[in-house]
Amino acid sequence: PNDANRMHIGMVHQHFKLVHNFTVTENIILGLEPFKAGKIDIDSAAKRIKELSDQYGLKVDPHVKIEDISVGMQQRVEILKMLYRNAEILIFDEPTAVLTPQEIHDLMNIMKRLIEEGKSIILITHKLAEIKEVADRCSVLRKGVYITTVDVKDTSEEMMAELMVGRKVSFKVDKKEAIPGKTILDIKGLMVKDNRKLDAVKGLDLEVKEGEILGIAGIDGNGQSELIEAITGLRKVEGGVIKIDGSEVEKLSIRERVEKGMGHIPEDRHKFGLVLDYSLEYNFILQTYYQEPFSRKGLLKRSAIREFSERMIKEFDVRSGQGSITATRSMSGGNQQKAIIAREISRSPKLLIAAQPTRGLDVGAIEYIHKRLVEERDKNKAVLLISLELDEILNLSDRIAVIYEGKIVKILDPKHTDENEIGMLMAGAKGGQKHA
Repeated sequence: PNDANRMHIGMVHQHFKLVHNFTVTENIILGLEPFKAGKIDIDSAAKRIKELSDQYGLKVDPHVKIEDISVGMQQRVEILKMLYRNAEILIFDEPTAVLTPQEIHDLMNIMKRLIEEGKSIILITHKLAEIKEVADRCSVLRKGVYITTVDVKDTSEEMMAELMVGRKVSFKVDKKEAIPGKTILDIKGLMVKDNRKLDAVKGLDLEVKEGEILGIAGIDGNGQSELIEAITGLRKVEGGVIKIDGSEVEKLSIRERVEKGMGHIPEDRHKFGLVLDYSLEYNFILQTYYQEPFSRKGLLKRSAIREFSERMIKEFDVRSGQGSITATRSMSGGNQQKAIIAREISRSPKLLIAAQPTRGLDVGAIEYIHKRLVEERDKNKAVLLISLELDEILNLSDRIAVIYEGKIVKILDPKHTDENEIGMLMAGAKGGQKHA
């Protein structure tokens, strides 16, 4: 990293590299501290940071602590860190993954300003709209292989998607009008604490009906993870009631919830989705290994496991070097994700909780997963979709619940809203009465 700094190369990582209990200035000068009379000269550093912030329209307070500012503002601190070190080549890795639409718009404007100043930017992203907005040229990688470089102004999003996947891709989710039935997931007054023992979910009410996809939209860190973990049994419930198909489950074990009809595509596939040292075929049967046809009188039936595994691999296009006996750890993240989705959807649970289901997938795989989620809805299953991708929420959902600081602030009809309204609600703007 120091060599990169000396060569004026800077990088904003997908997961920011900031010390949360340091101020903006302390983070920016870390490793490059200016000294005056034997002490770190915070004042002159803060003055320089303020000048850079004003010059590039970043609007960052040099004296505020990182833990007290939004994710979008933290990203601006990362950009300032590069500018403070006189970076001329700026690398952004998936920079919009955790931003609201307004913050994305602001970031795009900042990038344009940096280009006008003569900086060179490398933008790593799978979001084609952002490439169209800010990039001059686009290099396409597919399965780790360089395919081509195109001039962005002369290339449509559809053409770029085709280059990425190797075939034509549809961006529109093809689905009929939802016909919701009875309530499958019923949450009343849910209270959940985070890892620091602070309230993360605060008296939340929510209903998901059979035959619908309910999308939850929110900026990362507003209680989504704690909500999912409470429903699925991974986190203790402090108060309130969770019912799946009429049965209270908040005190049940994870297996008991699964047997009540719950499926879960977790947001952290390594921590909660897979046993990485197991083979692919064993990961496919994690919830069902003790049931027919995979087990008989307590003994695993390997032929049935192998047959099921090969079918999942083919149906969901899970690419693994040695087929069903491949160690899951050795597979790419995207294929690990497809394996989890295959396992959960194949059980066709009454309630499918899909958290960031397409994270790390290419546009072709995303298209397929969306189709399968809609198929589950059309089989009269209830789907709870949690995603940081607003276009995914708008495209797939039949209703959208916006979460802010652990509460559902409004429920919207996707046909009568847009990214701007959702983004404002996600950022805490008042949007009329609260619904549940």
